[in-house]
Amino acid sequence: MAFHEKWVARRNRLLASRRFQYWASRFPLTGWIARRNVRALFDLVAGFVYSQVLSACVELRLFALLDQPQTTADLAPRLGLSEPAARRLLQAAQSLRLVEAVGPDRFALGQLGAALGGNPSVLAMIEHHALLYDDLRDPVALLRGQVAAPKMASFWGYAKSAEPAAAGAEQVGGYSALMAGSQALVADEILDAYDFRRHRTLLDIGGGEGVFLCRVAARAPQLGLTLFDLPAVGARAQERFARAGLAARVVGGSFVTDDLPDGADIASLVRVLHDHEDSLVMTILQRAYTALAPGGRLLIAEPMAGTRGAEPIGDAYFGFYLAAMGSGRARQPEELADFLRQTGFRRVRLLPTATPLLVRVIIAEKKV
Repeated sequence: MAFHEKWVARRNRLLASRRFQYWASRFPLTGWIARRNVRALFDLVAGFVYSQVLSACVELRLFALLDQPQTTADLAPRLGLSEPAARRLLQAAQSLRLVEAVGPDRFALGQLGAALGGNPSVLAMIEHHALLYDDLRDPVALLRGQVAAPKMASFWGYAKSAEPAAAGAEQVGGYSALMAGSQALVADEILDAYDFRRHRTLLDIGGGEGVFLCRVAARAPQLGLTLFDLPAVGARAQERFARAGLAARVVGGSFVTDDLPDGADIASLVRVLHDHEDSLVMTILQRAYTALAPGGRLLIAEPMAGTRGAEPIGDAYFGFYLAAMGSGRARQPEELADFLRQTGFRRVRLLPTATPLLVRVIIAEKKV
């Protein structure tokens, strides 16, 4: 057994000892560590309840109702709750920093509640989590593939059909709208990390309803824009571009079966690859490589595993989220870089982003 393994085994035997736990909680130099670990353990036990408190706040539109401080008596009828139930919710939300007590039985938005209230993209994701929570009711069954009809997978089911490009507007509408609503979360992070003004034409692969291209156009108005996605999704993007007065080209098709429009000197994959298995990721990268002009660049932007300080987001949240979706996984930057090199790309670089827990950016070049 390696030294590290022996050390871990010895440490774990010690931490499991009730005698050691009792001593550590009372010894001045270790007491704060023991208390921190107890809190962390309890947060794991209670985490689902915390999430459901947040879900109730969002469903009842509490953050919008607290545009001005109010008493429980004022809020209760607007929430459709009795005063005791409203007070229970408000006190729970206060403990989670979603609301803040500003007087006797009087509440305002807390720091986290104010941030959420100003971010409709996150609120849409929280509402969408009802499907995920249902699939996670039996996490062992989910891991074993024994959930009969996962709701998350059916929400996105058209993507795994034999002919995804044949999906109609009703099939793509829900998932497409959700992705469009949350795209604003990452678009500016990407644009702050990479300057598109150096390029001539951008091909956004799997570009959804065109939110990202609209943001790019505001930063690089001279850039020619092409969006590639399923025909029914592309039609929604075309409507968005028309409303924005944006002359962007929309090409309908599936990167599972169809070649990509060629000639662009930069292509983007924004929150696309982590939804798919390795074999399809390689297919997408190969199609992108073929489509790019010589010397062109490929930009990959998505949440990635192994992000320092955000490990639970990549491995726990996205690990189970994508398991419920029935496809994909969060990958470490090194894995994506290896896939890119296998495809023929070179000069693969990870670019810094302001909030890496939300999105990280990799840029790679096609050989001249």
